[in-house]
Amino acid sequence: MTQKHKGANGVAALLAPRNVAIVGASDRAGSWSITVNNSLKRTGFKGPIYPVNPRSETVWGGEACYKDLASLPEAPDHVVVLVPGRAVIDTIRAAGKAGARSATIFSSGFGEGGDEEGRKLGAELAAAIEEAQMAVSGPNCLGNLAAPSNFMTLTDRRIGALKRGPVAIFGQSGGIVTAIYRSLTNRGIQPGFALTVGNEAGLNAADYIEYFTQDPDTSVIACFIEAIREPERFRAACIAARRAGKPVVAMKIGGSEASRTAALAHTGSLAGSLQCFDAVAEAIGVIRVDTIDDMTEVVEALTHGKRPNGARIGAITFSGGLKGLLLEAAERNHVSFPPLQDATIERLREVLGIGTSMGNPLDAGFAALSSKEAYFKCIEIMQDDSNIDQIVVQEELPTADGVNDKAANLRVVNDMAGAPNAKPIAVVSMASYMYTDYSRTFREGFMRLPVLHEVDKALKALRRVGEWNVSTVRAQNAPARAAISAPLEAAGLLARAALSSEGVRTLGEADSKALLAAYGVKAPMETFASDAGAAMAAAKAIGFPVVMKLVSPDVQHKTEVGGVLVGVADEAGVRAGFEKIRASLAVKEPNAAFEGVLVAQQIGRGVELVIGVQRDPEVGPVVMFGSGGVLLEVAKDVAFGAVPMTSDEALRLIERTGAARLLAGYRGAPACDIEAVAMAISAVSRLAADFAEDIESVDVNPLVAIPGERGALALDALVVLRDKTAK
Repeated sequence: MTQKHKGANGVAALLAPRNVAIVGASDRAGSWSITVNNSLKRTGFKGPIYPVNPRSETVWGGEACYKDLASLPEAPDHVVVLVPGRAVIDTIRAAGKAGARSATIFSSGFGEGGDEEGRKLGAELAAAIEEAQMAVSGPNCLGNLAAPSNFMTLTDRRIGALKRGPVAIFGQSGGIVTAIYRSLTNRGIQPGFALTVGNEAGLNAADYIEYFTQDPDTSVIACFIEAIREPERFRAACIAARRAGKPVVAMKIGGSEASRTAALAHTGSLAGSLQCFDAVAEAIGVIRVDTIDDMTEVVEALTHGKRPNGARIGAITFSGGLKGLLLEAAERNHVSFPPLQDATIERLREVLGIGTSMGNPLDAGFAALSSKEAYFKCIEIMQDDSNIDQIVVQEELPTADGVNDKAANLRVVNDMAGAPNAKPIAVVSMASYMYTDYSRTFREGFMRLPVLHEVDKALKALRRVGEWNVSTVRAQNAPARAAISAPLEAAGLLARAALSSEGVRTLGEADSKALLAAYGVKAPMETFASDAGAAMAAAKAIGFPVVMKLVSPDVQHKTEVGGVLVGVADEAGVRAGFEKIRASLAVKEPNAAFEGVLVAQQIGRGVELVIGVQRDPEVGPVVMFGSGGVLLEVAKDVAFGAVPMTSDEALRLIERTGAARLLAGYRGAPACDIEAVAMAISAVSRLAADFAEDIESVDVNPLVAIPGERGALALDALVVLRDKTAK
């Protein structure tokens, strides 16, 4: 978008105003106007603050109060809106006419509860913001904090002096944003920004990410997202942040139906599936976390440590018990402690004085220390092991001066971590613990070493950071995607979609397969037959046995109406099967149209897979792959990925599923053509990308790969088109 009130320019106007006008100023005890005024003064805002209320001549102990924005001594720059309901809309229009560049709307009632009247008011507010050409945060928020300009309207009385820092926080929940802020500052991590953005009627996540990507102080962007307003801009902003080396760490609602309902009640938007968000997150450089604790550990690792070249971890502990805890946590969290190299084990044995007759206590990426004399030497040796991407050491911050030797140890390890070619090192504690003032002050003395709490949270954080860096490097080194035009026949095939009796526009099986074939996905030999004679002729041409399948524009799931027959062995079986399918449809779906059957080549046993496309209301189409046939519902062995997807990316998607083991040749069976399966996934993803505005879903189930044979065949397919008239 090109409007000056959007993007980085809009956020800059919001966070560095020349003056602030507070509309709805009041002397009422506990009013937000008093809190906002005190926040601005307490944190050192340099510009004038103008209270506005037509019913008061003075407020706040005798300060002059203005009847409206037009009466101010100068044009308002930033307007804090504390009035209710429709008065908010009037205030935004007046602010635009008065020349204001930005506003923060604290007021609620603009569709958060999903009520129709609130939605209408929200739409009217959005139109007023657009008309005023102002950068607006909110409504339904708690204000903002920007340390570089000493600007704080955030209504958190616990925050004193503002400090610049490497972390920027924004989120649609003011309570969550302030909790993240406190969690980070308690750990000695200083956020320079904390923005509560509410319903995002004006500025949204894409705008804030664009701004923080350009901000020289910010190295990590932390956010809480309930709903994504502009998916394409959001994706582009996250990709730009990744190119700039700035991870976006996101807590995202959408993992359960309950949370999605809560998001509707809170922000007035439908939250998308968390699986779909995750599918896109890796492709655009977003690290998704589940909890505030997880976010704290990830941000700690990103702000203080080097970026690792992978997620393989080596550990140095003083406790055999901690080794056990780490190994179990690693299994729970899909973290790899790879075996140490033989040369590493030999050097560690020598340093630790462990003889070969004592067995191998150094397996699984661990060096367990019974004393600390060899501590630093062991770190050096582990640094040289090419199986390891990052190292964790057992330590905690000292709570007071002179308690133990931890302070001296940590200073040395910090210097080792800062060496030019050193692999990332992180400190890990057995459990979470409180910081003292001494801990926080001590922490400021060494900034090259992440200090992570508790094994589960620590390992999850290190895995996420390692995977983020690997995917970022891969994206930076990837060749530009070739621009491939959609097949010429594709649009024409989509135009043949028929409206079913249920009001859904679907492409029949034959046309769906023809569309897939245009993208290179093959199907078995098959012929449409409108009568029994044509069906017998088709079966003879294909060769027995054959499969017979119902063709009806009103039936999406043929097996549910008795519309699929397999193993039809002769002409008599074809004639009887034709009548059986027609009769079954008449009984089970009497209003459905019967057009005929598809007579298809019967494929022998193979690995049944599924490829699908699902349109998410927030992130758009995503591709799904996994075990198909009956296993789709039973095992739910599926993984999701972004579209479009290259064959190499499709291979990585396959590896995330149990189907990968079947394709590789399970229990002595010959391997399947996994490259052909990857090409089919890539082809379906291209179809979804080429017609992203037209396709609602694609279902290829099953796609069969036959052990020991080349290729993969789509045995069934269904393409459903979007209802663009639906709201």
